[in-house]
Amino acid sequence: MNTTETYNGYANYETWNVALWIQNDEGLYGLACEVAAHGGDYVEFAAMLRDELESTTTPDDISWLSYHLDHTKLDELIASLND
Repeated sequence: MNTTETYNGYANYETWNVALWIQNDEGLYGLACEVAAHGGDYVEFAAMLRDELESTTTPDDISWLSYHLDHTKLDELIASLND
């Protein structure tokens, strides 16, 4: 029996939730596209949220800098916005 649970292709709920908000909120998507346009990564995106918007969590109360996040997948998401 496979005991590995995934969330729509993401390793865990936290990563899925962050990706969901980035892709489905117009303001967050626009900011992520700006970061992607100059080759930035997810950590840069999260820092901009903290510094410019004073946002530390998603609307579902998941920290943008949670240690549970799969930064590799989120970096790939940010990079894909520049394609």
